[in-house]
Amino acid sequence: MKRKMILVLITVVFIITIIPIEASINISTNNEKSISNIYDCIYNGRLEERNGIKILHLNGSYYEMGYQHGFLLKDDIHAVFNAFLNWATEKGFSYEDILQKWNIMKPLLPECYIDEMKGVADASGLSLENISVLNVGFYLIINCGSFAAWGTATKDGKLLHVRSHDLPIKIMDPNSGTYLVETQVLLIREPDGFYSSISPSEPGIVSVSDGFNENEIAVGMLSSWTNDETFKGIGVGFRIRMILDTTSSIDEAIDILISNKTLGYNFIVSDAKIPIGYAVENTANISYVGTWNSTSESIAPFWEIENVVRRANLFVDTKTAETQRKQYHPGKFPIFSIILNLNKMSGTSISAARTWVHFTAISKGIESELGNLDLNKTMTILRDIYLGKTDFRFFFMQLLRAYSTPYQWVMCPENGDFVLSFATRDKNAFNNPVHYFNFYELLDENS
Repeated sequence: MKRKMILVLITVVFIITIIPIEASINISTNNEKSISNIYDCIYNGRLEERNGIKILHLNGSYYEMGYQHGFLLKDDIHAVFNAFLNWATEKGFSYEDILQKWNIMKPLLPECYIDEMKGVADASGLSLENISVLNVGFYLIINCGSFAAWGTATKDGKLLHVRSHDLPIKIMDPNSGTYLVETQVLLIREPDGFYSSISPSEPGIVSVSDGFNENEIAVGMLSSWTNDETFKGIGVGFRIRMILDTTSSIDEAIDILISNKTLGYNFIVSDAKIPIGYAVENTANISYVGTWNSTSESIAPFWEIENVVRRANLFVDTKTAETQRKQYHPGKFPIFSIILNLNKMSGTSISAARTWVHFTAISKGIESELGNLDLNKTMTILRDIYLGKTDFRFFFMQLLRAYSTPYQWVMCPENGDFVLSFATRDKNAFNNPVHYFNFYELLDENS
């Protein structure tokens, strides 16, 4: 009897050792690349790391992509949620207030994104309500700078799309001590029946700030506060996600940007196939769409730059500007206005003069290499702008830490090349190393 029991135990142990257990597997290669694979139960999502940059690959149905997301980044999603709530409370946004805004927006949101958030919630252990609040609230308090350049403005005529994501880098989860910037990932999505895209992201975020898709459409958002607002629409991050998932032309992308509007935002949207870029300005009831030589781009104190559209966090068009500030000319006495925080924009304590200096610093940086812009020079210019090298007023603003940057990147949607820099807890993106990737190569490796 004892011999039989021993035989049974040996057999059980043998079977356990040869049957694979459902868990992540780490594979190291000589390319400083580690890959975490998951089994068919979570539909072949994949998390890898290259030179310190986490890259999350999602594919399948929207629920499946959400589940992969939640499974692979569970701990980070909890840290991001806690960090966001702590930061939002400091800024005067309560959980209940954001939830109320979400409930107003929810009826217009395509069901696929609710499915995706449900997948994130189911795999991460947070509730769908938690994930919804995170996805809506994240875009209520955000600053940025962005531009697109093409044709005569660039060295080879190819379109370059540029964005600096401006947000405090010290946002932290008080429970785990994890900083928001430490969780950043590069997100590659391949939704069934729709278009593949790439964008920097935070764990738990289904909506998105910027990115480009396989059809060479690039888009990014910038807050631009206004007194003409509503929540009866589709949140900005979801509209950008819709563009990346569903559009193949600039006209389709613009139609999504100017439909179901909510708060005040600027957008830079581009189509590298043409190539061309547009600036789009939105309030709840007004939209402006213009390229580099549209009339509004050259009304003083603003000025046009050939084959370049650029924006900071203020409106340029006269009609949208009326909903934001009493004085159209934000450059009038800018130092005086910045110091005393005068010429405030509706709904915020930020002065139009401060954002005007940001706009000017971006413009001067572009003009310094106009006609010679390529991937490397453009990234150098973007970093110089935020180091205060292109405008002395912006330099003094940066001494006061007016703008910090979780990430900066320059994209060439035509060939898929891009350069990217992520912040760390003690350094802004413009002070950290730059990494080079190609979207289409990353896609091929995932197939």
